[in-house]
Amino acid sequence: MNAPPYHPEQPSRPAAPSLYGAAVEYAIHCLVWLVTPREHPASSRDLAQLQGISPAMLAKIMPRLERADIVAACGGVHGGYRLARAPADISILDIIDAVDGGKRLFDCKEIRQNCVLFGGQAPAWSGAGTCGIHAVMLRAEKTMRAELARTTLEDLGRAYKAPTAFFVEVGQWLDGRVGEREQARLKGMRRGVRQQQSNDTMAGE
Repeated sequence: MNAPPYHPEQPSRPAAPSLYGAAVEYAIHCLVWLVTPREHPASSRDLAQLQGISPAMLAKIMPRLERADIVAACGGVHGGYRLARAPADISILDIIDAVDGGKRLFDCKEIRQNCVLFGGQAPAWSGAGTCGIHAVMLRAEKTMRAELARTTLEDLGRAYKAPTAFFVEVGQWLDGRVGEREQARLKGMRRGVRQQQSNDTMAGE
């Protein structure tokens, strides 16, 4: 019986870098959970823990969204973030530009004028008009940005594939985190009062 042909495993190629990084993904996912109004705002730490992402990274992302008037920060014990605008008024392009700063699809270096045959003196015709390659990329970028601009956070919220009960569960988890912080705060206050009373007693002896 002949053995099957041997096909050695090919080394896996590293994934090519994407145009938009993890920060954009983290931001959009977190904002989806802010679409449903809640009594208390959600902290960046709770949103990070909810999704298993870096709290430190999300803490840098949320202020960018705040500066772009996408979220509003609320201070205090129950502090956190809410959407600053209606979900229908926040486009995915708004979020991407806030987080990644309007990154371009293509950076044309005008190498069409570097031909060795020009001897360092490129003729006028070589740089006339927009580079054909750059023009294609500009059209592609315009199409991409138009799609991102017409898709809103509300659209993503409706398209999120999860049972209704799961959204309720997420809301309960976030509210529970607020309750835990309040209990910790009260416990700390009581401990401080007892310590002060102990110090006063010792000072009076």
